[in-house]
Amino acid sequence: MGNPFQDQLLKAGIVSKQQVNKVNQEKSKQRKQQRHKKTAVIDQDKLKAQQRAEEKARRDRELNLQKEQQAKNKAISIEINQLISNNCLPRDEHCEIVYNFEHRKKINRIYVNAEMKQQIINGKLGIARIEGRYELVPLAVAEKIKQRNAKRIILFEARTETPDKEDPYADYQIPDDLTW
Repeated sequence: MGNPFQDQLLKAGIVSKQQVNKVNQEKSKQRKQQRHKKTAVIDQDKLKAQQRAEEKARRDRELNLQKEQQAKNKAISIEINQLISNNCLPRDEHCEIVYNFEHRKKINRIYVNAEMKQQIINGKLGIARIEGRYELVPLAVAEKIKQRNAKRIILFEARTETPDKEDPYADYQIPDDLTW
């Protein structure tokens, strides 16, 4: 027996050998349970650390995807700007006609000449937005821009309206030079 206090109690006859063995067994069980609890606590700490690492990895992946998407959008925007600046039709002081159009529920205007206006009406030219201003581009370039970002282009299709049968003004044509 390793405990001197138990030895003294045994010699004095206050406790029996069976009681000492029972107490020793209980202490042994408690030590085993404490060791098991420590491993359980350690396991829980490891599990929490692993969960934190997985959560951090997930957030990092999401951030990387966002950054990749932003880089992709920026590259597309640069490509569209190059398409517009390389293919826009030059407008000079001879462009005196104001052409009004709607974009994003706002009425905007661009100065064109008579030939450009007719091409816009016929659907052969499109209007593209670059850095807050509007430029005229050929239809093929406008289609390429629309494929990349539809918000940057305003296409004008050739008008193929069918007159309403009940319209009292169906027989009268609207003049092309009418501006609003």
